[in-house]
Amino acid sequence: MYKSIIRPLLFKINAETVHYLAFKAIRMLHYLPFVPALLKKKYLSHEPSLERKVFGLTFPNPVGLAAGFDKNAQLIDQLSNFGFGFIEIGTVTPKPQEGNPKPRLFRLKKDQALINRMGFNNEGLDALIKRLKKRKSQTLIGGNIGKNKITPNTEAAQDYIISFEALHPWVDYFVVNVSSPNTPNLRDLQDKEPLTQLLNALQALNQKKSQPKPILLKIAPDLTDTQLDEIIEVVNISKIAGIIATNTTLDRSQLQTDRSQVDSIGAGGLSGQPLKNRATEVIRYLHQKSNAAFPIIGVGGIHSPEDALEKLEAGASLVQVYTGFVYEGPGLIKKINQKLAEMSK
Repeated sequence: MYKSIIRPLLFKINAETVHYLAFKAIRMLHYLPFVPALLKKKYLSHEPSLERKVFGLTFPNPVGLAAGFDKNAQLIDQLSNFGFGFIEIGTVTPKPQEGNPKPRLFRLKKDQALINRMGFNNEGLDALIKRLKKRKSQTLIGGNIGKNKITPNTEAAQDYIISFEALHPWVDYFVVNVSSPNTPNLRDLQDKEPLTQLLNALQALNQKKSQPKPILLKIAPDLTDTQLDEIIEVVNISKIAGIIATNTTLDRSQLQTDRSQVDSIGAGGLSGQPLKNRATEVIRYLHQKSNAAFPIIGVGGIHSPEDALEKLEAGASLVQVYTGFVYEGPGLIKKINQKLAEMSK
C-alpha cells in the first residue's frame, strides 16, 4: 500500500514539507490506542537469530535508522514500532541552527535517490536532551554529533566535547560526524592530524566515565584509498569503537536523472541507490585492509534485503537505512530482517 498509494501522494509535495507532514501523521496515528500494538505486530521481529552483539551492545536486530531522519529525537518511541534494531538521532550541534536556505532537499525519482544540503538544521542540545529524558522505548539510541556552522575548525573539538558530555547519560553510542558535505570545511576535519586530535580528546573524556560509551566515526564515500588507509590508522591510534560507512556523496557520475535537472538542484550530498556500490566498496576496503579490526555499520543505497546482505557480506556488522526507508516504506525493515532470519535457519 505504501508504494502504490501513499508514496505517489507524498511525492507530489515538496520533499522537506513531506518530511514534516509525515512526522505529524506518525505522531497523530500513535494517539490512537490500537495503532502502536498493530504496528508492533506487523513490523517487529522477535527472531533470536537476528540479535547482534557489537561494540559491547546487544542489538535485537541489525537494521537501524540512520541519522538525519529524526534529528531532534521527536519520534523515537513511535519509530521504534517499525522494527528498527536501533535509531540514530542528530546530527545535533551544541546551539540550535536553522541550516541552509530552502529548498534544500530534492528527490531524484529515476535514481531512487535524494540530494540534500540541510546543513545540520536542528534544535540544539537542550531540546534534544529534554525529549530523550521523556522517551519510553528501550530502543538503542545513537547520538550523532557535529559542530555549529559558525564554529571555526580550529575550535571544532570544543563543540564535539560539549555535545559528548551533555549527551553521555542519554544515548547508547556516539557518532562523530565530520563527513557531511553541507557544512563549509567540515570534511577537512577528516584529515589525519585534526581527526586524531579530536577523537583522542573524546576518548580521553570517555575513559574517565564510569560507563564509557562506544564512539564511532562517520566517513565520506569520496575518500581515496590513501585517505581510507589513514582512517584505519586513526581508528587504531584513538581506539574508537568503529566506523559508519558512509555519509552522502558529492559524485553525480552514476545518475540517470537528466543532467539539466541535476544541475538545477545544485550542491548537496547524494544518497540512495546511486551510492550503493561505492558505500559497499568502502566497507569492503576497510574490512579487508584492517583485517576486520573494528566493526563497521554499513549505510548507503539499501533499498532491499539483497542490498543489506551485500553490505553485511562486505564486512558490515550492522546496517542503517534512510533513503531506502523513504522510497520503500517501513516494510523494508521487516523484509530485511525476514531474509536474515530465513538465512540463519
